[in-house]
This record gives sequence, structure tokens and C-alpha cells, in this order.
Amino acid sequence: MRALTFLAQRFVAGDDISDAIEAVRALNADGLKATLDNLGEDSLDEKHALAAAEENLTMLRRLHESGVDANISLKLTQLGLAFDEKLATDSLLRIVTEAERLKTFVRIDMEGSQWTQKTLDIFYAMHEKHPGVGIVLQSMLRRTEADCRDAVARKVRVRLCKGAYKEPASVAFADKREVDASYDRCSAILAKAPVPAMATHDDARIEAALKAFDAAGLVKADYELQMLYGIRTKRAKELREAGHTVRIYVPYGSHWFPYFYRRLRERKENLLFIVRNFFE
Repeated sequence: MRALTFLAQRFVAGDDISDAIEAVRALNADGLKATLDNLGEDSLDEKHALAAAEENLTMLRRLHESGVDANISLKLTQLGLAFDEKLATDSLLRIVTEAERLKTFVRIDMEGSQWTQKTLDIFYAMHEKHPGVGIVLQSMLRRTEADCRDAVARKVRVRLCKGAYKEPASVAFADKREVDASYDRCSAILAKAPVPAMATHDDARIEAALKAFDAAGLVKADYELQMLYGIRTKRAKELREAGHTVRIYVPYGSHWFPYFYRRLRERKENLLFIVRNFFE
């Protein structure tokens, strides 16, 4: 527990929204944009799910009031998807509607593979009437190339990441080289999507995406490069100085322990990744 607390101080921007806004303000001063995530997922009762929805609404309003350059990301299980799909969908609609009023953007994070199809179904139903919402896809899943093609056809905004969840071999690539190859193929597909966001700290994946975007005729204002808060900070600044739009994923909140513990427990690669970057 003590070791995780020590790590969290580096990779989580504090316990509350005020802490997170100050972290975003510091990132903005370096020319970096941000997306805020209130930590917490798998709400198991209505009380916690509704509280999570209210926190996301507060995030939107506080970001607007502060004038910082940031949008928000959220998870549908935090809004109650695991036990009440209608509750989660209704809360998402409230959040997306408020984001539209405040002229900002909401991204729905992707979770474990058991939620992939349901998340996409809810997202696409929402996107039909509310285009100011985006989605995340994970290159480790075998289905993701097809999902990327579907996203391009539907003209939706996608953040592509590798994926941090432990998945069965039947639905996900087990070998890192396969995950990387899938990421590169998906990057090339997403070059035709609006504002593709490449979420990776892997220089080879970044370079492959940039080559695909250049071949598709994209300029630097047409896409985003995204990284996690506290990870490869120097590299993020270098990319920004080279003229790229760089957005940092900034988690905050008191529920940091399950966030760290579950990811470290599920995949040893997550622990090695965090430890390497702690000593950057």
C-alpha cells in the first residue's frame, strides 16, 4: 500500500478537481493540452453511479470556469453500466449535453473486452445526435481493425491505445509484436478519421502513425498525440516543440488505489512500464 501511494503521487494529479485543474494549468503552460479522468469504475449501486455522473458534470463546469485547455474522459461502468444500462446511458446523455452547452468534448474510455460491444453500441447511439463525443479503441483486441474501419465510415473521433487489461487469447493478441503491428495497421486506417488521437509512449508507434498521416495528407493540426500524466514528460514536450498537438491524460481522485492495483495485478508489463518511467 505504501509503495502504491508513493507511485500515485507521481501519476495521479491529486484527490480532487482543484488539484487536477492546477495540474492542467501547469501542462498548458508547457503548451500541452489535457483530458481529465475522475478515477473510479465498476460502480455497483445507483448511489455511487449517480455521484460519478455529478462529478463529471462538475469537471465540465470547473474546466469551463477555469479557462484551462482540457476536455474529459469517462468510463461507462463508473456510470452504472454493470447493473443498469439505462442509468448509465441517461447519465452519459446529461454529461454530453452539458459538454455541448460548454462547447467541450467528452471521450468514452474503453474497458475490458466484456464491455467492448456494449460500449460501442451506447457510443454510436449517442453519437448519432451528439457528435461531440468520441471513443477509445484498443489495438490488443483482435476485432479492433474492423472497429477502426467502422469508425472511419461513421466519421467518429477515435483515441487508439494498446490496452491495459488482461484478456483471453481468443479475443486479444498475447505477443507484444502482434499488438504493435495491430497498432500500426489501425493508425493507417484512422488516418481517414476526424482528429485521430494516438495514445502511446512507444516512439516506433508514434513514428509509424506520423508516416501514415503524412501519406494521407494530414498536417499536424489534424491529429493528436496523447500520453499519460507523469509518463515520458520530456518526450511529450519535445513532440509539442516539434509542432504536434499533444494531450496528456490526467487522472485524479481518491479511487486511485483500485486503479493502480488492478492494472498492476492484471499485467506485469504495466508494473515494469510504470517503474521504468518513474526513473525517467
